[in-house]
Amino acid sequence: MHAYERVTRLLGIEYPIIQAPMAGVTTPQLAAAVSDAGALGSLGIGASSCVKAQAQIEAVRALTSRPFNINVFCHAPARRDPEIERAWLAYLAPLFAEADAEPPAALEEIYTTFLQAQDVQALLLEQRPAVVSFHFGLPDDAFLASLRRAGVRTLATATCLDEAHRVEQAGIDAVVAQGFEAGGHRGVFDPQAQDMEQSTAELVDVLVRELKIPVIAAGGLMDGHDIRAMLEGGASGVQLGTAFVACPESAADAAYRSALLDAQGRETRMTSVLSGRPARGFVNRLVRHGEAPGHATVPDYPVTYDGIKRLNAAARARGIDDFVVRWAGQGAARARAMPAADLVQRLVMEWRRG
Repeated sequence: MHAYERVTRLLGIEYPIIQAPMAGVTTPQLAAAVSDAGALGSLGIGASSCVKAQAQIEAVRALTSRPFNINVFCHAPARRDPEIERAWLAYLAPLFAEADAEPPAALEEIYTTFLQAQDVQALLLEQRPAVVSFHFGLPDDAFLASLRRAGVRTLATATCLDEAHRVEQAGIDAVVAQGFEAGGHRGVFDPQAQDMEQSTAELVDVLVRELKIPVIAAGGLMDGHDIRAMLEGGASGVQLGTAFVACPESAADAAYRSALLDAQGRETRMTSVLSGRPARGFVNRLVRHGEAPGHATVPDYPVTYDGIKRLNAAARARGIDDFVVRWAGQGAARARAMPAADLVQRLVMEWRRG
């Protein structure tokens, strides 16, 4: 048996390829197209209300009979500090002024952590998607046991060996080894802890040797050659995110797609100034302002994200594109624009040809 069959058999898919959830970018159409092509489509609901999440899950189910993955955010609730939040809004004030807008009077915790979202927990037990995956941490043992009884497979992100051990000890079916190259939010359990910043290859090498559960490589993977390298390095599967953003089924707007397809020489950076947690995206004037010498302290996630989203909305209304958040991994320059099903087949062909 090939090592990758551990993942294909576990998840009920043809190819050991997972499309990353990417909340806000993925759509039911993207997830369904990937699943129908023989890989595992994913939908991130960490930024969705329970009502919206239910509608999205039902939309995927209406489009495909194949397995798909629903991803949730298990972050700690924000530690609110009014003084820090006021200072951050004051620091952003010049950017709001460029958009002819005033900063909000206060910031909000715009996303409820899955750890406290009992309605969303109940929804997943009711809907029973084939796979549920966790980012930023893990839910309690009781909920995981409920998923197992419901026949739902589970995945969880880890960025280091300690987190991976916790994933395995919790009884999760497979671990997603997220290297530092990955776009979007870093899956660290504790954003205040020191990050070892291991590459995908380094992390996979360590986890394959230390864990009994399958290891799924994630971070900077864009084509079948990357997939082959990870599988030869011991991974049982791979997860790709940025590679799917340029697909027509994604929610990325025209400017986002253009940035991806013209990404040669564009810098990506891991930064906390966009959302309050470390995340990798394209560097723009907003990132440079947030990290400039003497910058204000960034509030916790997702409170920071509230202010940035408001700023971007005001700026875009004025035709200003300098303050938008565009997540992207280090392999962004190799993005390809094609339908998701075609991309899956291209990835498989490249992987098998070597």
